[in-house]
This record gives sequence, C-alpha cells and structure tokens, in this order.
Amino acid sequence: MLSYPAAIPLSTRSLNHLASLIRAHRDQRRSRWRRLDPGRQALLALAHLRNGDTLARLACGFEIGLTTAWRYVREAIDLLAATADDLTTVMTRIRLLAYAILDGTLIPIDRVADQKPYYSGKHKRHGVNIQVIADPAGRLIWVSAALPGSAHDLTAARTHGIIEALTSAKVMTFADKAYQGARGRIRTPFKRHRYRPKLSAWQKKVNQAHARIRAIGERANATLKTWKVLTKLRCSPHRATAIAQAILVLNHVENPPYAG
Repeated sequence: MLSYPAAIPLSTRSLNHLASLIRAHRDQRRSRWRRLDPGRQALLALAHLRNGDTLARLACGFEIGLTTAWRYVREAIDLLAATADDLTTVMTRIRLLAYAILDGTLIPIDRVADQKPYYSGKHKRHGVNIQVIADPAGRLIWVSAALPGSAHDLTAARTHGIIEALTSAKVMTFADKAYQGARGRIRTPFKRHRYRPKLSAWQKKVNQAHARIRAIGERANATLKTWKVLTKLRCSPHRATAIAQAILVLNHVENPPYAG
C-alpha cells in the first residue's frame, strides 16, 4: 500500500495543546512505551478531525495498526472533549455579549440498526442534531451534546436547557422559525399562519433585519463543518458529542474567544 504526506490547515498551537494533554495523560497513567510519541499521536488525531482522513489511511501513513490508530484517535478526542466548557461555564462569557445567535445543525451519519430516531424529516437524511451558539461576529461560542436527528430544534434547545440559561442571563438571542414558541429572551421572525395569511410591511422589515443578523450565525455552523470529519460521521452516533466538543476546544485554541 502506498502512503503520502499531507498538510493540515492548523497552527502549531493546536498540535502543542493536544500533545500536552496526551503527555499529561500518559504521565498520570504511567504508560509504558507506545508506538507514537505524544506529538505524533496529536498529529494523527488532528489529521482525522480536520482533514477527515480515514483510520485505514492514517494507519498506513503513520505505520501503525488499524486498531492502534483507532485507539489513539479515540483517546485524543476524549481528552479534548473533557476540557470543553459546559453551558453554565460558558454563560459567564455569553452574558457579556450584546446578543447571541442560536441555531441548530444536522451532522450526517451512516445508517444504523436503530435508524428511525436518527432520520431527519426536514433534511431527508440520517444524522444527529447539534445546537450552536454564536456571538454577534459569527464566532463559534458553544456547541451542545448531540441528539438524534429526528429531534426538533426547539425540543433540542429545551432539552439542553439553552433557552432557560439564556433567559436567566438576560441575553437577547436571535433564532430562526424553528424556535417559534420558545419565548423568554429568544427572538424569532414573524410567521404566517391561518389567522395571519399575510405579513404587514412593518413585519416584513422586521423579518429582513432579523434575517441579516441571523445570517451572521451561519458562520459558526460553517466554521464547525470546516472540520471534515463532520462531513459524514462514520462511527457510532454516540461518539458525535465527544467529537463536537473536541472540535469546539480546538477551534478556541486556534481562535481564542474575544482576543483582540
């Protein structure tokens, strides 16, 4: 089998950060000799997350077994995910914002045995639902745990306690029509219904202004999906939460929040 070198569009900050976590973990466990040193293991995990390289391809490139590659990547992801901020912690930063933007995104997955909960009728595909909070500049602030793709965005936001947290912190939050009925501090566009078949000129202007603000939040979703592993998860859906949390941590390493 042929192997080849490849570039990873990340700075050395991410490599050094992950390598230090791996090194500390090995020292704590008093691990014996391993096939890859902490730096090489970090590089292996970053190649998988950022470039979406398969484990078979990585195992060949790093000259290790497929099982070893799987174990190294899983370990690195879990170490990163363990350092991710929970919603309570991140709210100390969110409440300083002029406003926040809430949106949901679907991460595609392979079909699984119990596929019905993971099928999204909206997107017509199988996946997991992840809630994303962005700041007024469209920077990624926080991502939730993953729920089956059939979960509605409003249901997911309530399940994670996002609406209650944003309302308690008195943070004005803009969201799309999927969050109609959230109330609290969540602002959604006007929606036509049976008793209001047409919107007034004023309501249309409000919706246009709302759409311009909400469009900025799409940058956070785009940032999340620059990590090619999320193009389509080819692992158990139960691993989606750890992967999303690991990517959140690395994104903040690459782009420290509120720096400058």
